[in-house]
Amino acid sequence: MPHPEWTRDGAIVTTDPARVDLDVVHGFLTTSYWCAGIPRELVARAIANAIPFSVWVDGRQLGFARVVSDRATVAYLADVFVLPEARGRGLATWLMECVDEHPELQGLRRWILLTRDAHTLYTKTRWTALAKPDRWMERWDPDVYRRERG
Repeated sequence: MPHPEWTRDGAIVTTDPARVDLDVVHGFLTTSYWCAGIPRELVARAIANAIPFSVWVDGRQLGFARVVSDRATVAYLADVFVLPEARGRGLATWLMECVDEHPELQGLRRWILLTRDAHTLYTKTRWTALAKPDRWMERWDPDVYRRERG
């Protein structure tokens, strides 16, 4: 299947992995609260094993998201961002709309994501708090990127 793309007002969202600017994505993620210090090679591997969504305006990548999915029943939305200098232009909401429209992500039983502070963005595109949080469990290692790798 070709990589879906969307255009609006001179901007483009593309799912072509070859169009991801790894310098931009890693540069943002390595300073984010959710994966501070993540090694560049892990970001590259994460993108290679997911559906990447890159927001491009005037030849620059200004935003990103990736979806990890079996493309049949479940999807995990991760690493969503718009660079600070591009915020306030509706790019994040449009990015989420493009994720929703991806043809291989239709009819899924469950979508999941984690966020500390972007609830307003996600509620615009039908996300809600967990209906039954008591059913969820996790294995969380917040220091995994800070430990020496062997």
